[in-house]
Amino acid sequence: MPEAVPQPSARLWALVPCAGTGQRAGGDEPKQYQPIAGVPMVRHTLAALGGVSRLAGGLLVVAPGDKFFEHRGPDDRRFAVVACGGTTRAQTVAQGLTALAERGASPDDWVLVHDAARCLVTPERIDSLIDACLDDAVGGLLAQPLADTLKAAHGDRAHTTLDRRDRWLAQTPQMFRLGMLADALRSAGSAVTDEASAVEALGLQPRLVPGGAQNFKVTWPEDFALAEAVLAARKIG
Repeated sequence: MPEAVPQPSARLWALVPCAGTGQRAGGDEPKQYQPIAGVPMVRHTLAALGGVSRLAGGLLVVAPGDKFFEHRGPDDRRFAVVACGGTTRAQTVAQGLTALAERGASPDDWVLVHDAARCLVTPERIDSLIDACLDDAVGGLLAQPLADTLKAAHGDRAHTTLDRRDRWLAQTPQMFRLGMLADALRSAGSAVTDEASAVEALGLQPRLVPGGAQNFKVTWPEDFALAEAVLAARKIG
């Protein structure tokens, strides 16, 4: 009987959708390129992903015509840049998955999709997600249990208080097999706001992995000062 040929283990790839305009953050340029502690936000994000040794590589998906990465820094040279971003996050990720496959990623490889604006994620948090999901049949995401009282509103008036039990705030990275995620996004369409919701629409249940309060998404103008304060505290620590 011939000897079995060992099958290569699935690789892990990072995919960073970087095609948004970030209008809620204000400023004259997309928020991912605005400085935090003197450094463009996205470079903090790439430095964190670059600290994860198990990643085989990564892909930055930018908008057509985006020239920001023409001059590459030392922290982002592990990432290929493709200018195929769409008008929605789902389109950008889906087109990024196609570009990853064209570069040799297989359907069984894992893809960690991470927001460029979650610039405070740490390699340790990303590794905790990988550890939790590598043997999972579905995959999962970093998330934060909801601690605050949750209100439903009519305009600017609260009309009821919602039960916060079993409520989590979705974060990133979100880690799924490339083939399954591509199918999920194709089926769900461009309206979904994260990868997990597309996977949930297939009837699957992604694993929730605690991500920590500091892994917030820089969204509003005041978030820049908060991110700078966190980075300063880490530097002192």
